[in-house]
Amino acid sequence: MRRGPALPPMLVRIGWEEPGVDPRIERFARVLTEFSLPLAPGDYFVIIAPPLAGDLVRAVYRHAVRKGAHVDVHGVLPGLREIFFKEASEEQLRFVSPVERFLLEQARHLLSINAPLNLKELSNVPPDRVAATNAARSELMRRFMERSATEELRWCTTVFPVPALAQEAGMSVSEYEDFVFEAGFLHLDDPVAAWQEQQRRQQRLIEFLSTVRELRFVAQDTDLRVGVAGRTWISAHGTHNFPDGEVYTGPVEDQVTGTVRFTYPGIYMGREVTDVRLTFEAGRVVEAKAAAGEEFLQAMLDTDEGARRVGEIALGTNYSITRFVKNTLFDEKIGGTMHLALGASYPETGGTNRSAIHWDLVCDLRDGGEVYADGKLILRNGRFVDGLW
Repeated sequence: MRRGPALPPMLVRIGWEEPGVDPRIERFARVLTEFSLPLAPGDYFVIIAPPLAGDLVRAVYRHAVRKGAHVDVHGVLPGLREIFFKEASEEQLRFVSPVERFLLEQARHLLSINAPLNLKELSNVPPDRVAATNAARSELMRRFMERSATEELRWCTTVFPVPALAQEAGMSVSEYEDFVFEAGFLHLDDPVAAWQEQQRRQQRLIEFLSTVRELRFVAQDTDLRVGVAGRTWISAHGTHNFPDGEVYTGPVEDQVTGTVRFTYPGIYMGREVTDVRLTFEAGRVVEAKAAAGEEFLQAMLDTDEGARRVGEIALGTNYSITRFVKNTLFDEKIGGTMHLALGASYPETGGTNRSAIHWDLVCDLRDGGEVYADGKLILRNGRFVDGLW
């Protein structure tokens, strides 16, 4: 679920070109600085973004300065990650930047904007090199989760529509812009009000789920039981991811049993793994298969012991997102889907699993799928029953 800001191996300050004007971008910036990350005078606010997100960065920066925040902007140059993973020594792969440590400890608000030039930048990097860096950064992941759980750190990850993402989604740039802005309700005059209504709907669902001991997910090649008794359900309604739309929790670590086949490819660190099938016993992955990318899947599962356990179970609730676009930020929010994350739990859910990874995988329930709560049907064909929504 929560797509936490991915702090890169290198941070490079860069300049931005003069912006164009689009009222949806202005709404975007207003929602991010007033609703997702409500800034106050004196807050230390960090923005991490590549050059292609310049229009949104400028708009957010302007709003943040007007609110009295102290703003740092870090630009991520395309191609640096490829150079790093291909050229770095073993020592360099395991080095953790003191700048990243500082940001995680000192930032009050952290905004990460994804606007890639090339989505396939890491396609030919050996999986074991990526796994080595992930393992070395486990301390940062743990600290990030801790500060987030206590709200010492407020963070949000979002996407700015760029050609590479449009191509990946099979759309023109203008079509993808409309898709992104409508998924975030930014085509409406008052998107904040729309997200507040989404929050109210999700809160009703959470009140019900908080009474449930076990969820069962049934779909094609899927029959998975997940224990959730005593765990805290969280409403994701635009404050950590934007766009958003899901409810999630951390399952009981040894109470995930059965099989699951993920409808859509798993996308992680620029790699694509298709037709992922997992078998769980007592909460642990005991068998993993994929039609393509299985070597990468196995390498991620071997990152550490926690990588074979489930850190999150969630239901997608954004019914404005109706299609798979090969971007987890959107795909895990599709109304009528479920997803689970291999790896780290969010402490605020009561989950205790620790790992250097958090990899969300999505199962579509809109065509014959069902969800049962303590044996009672609560969702069929992607729609909630009994007035839950």
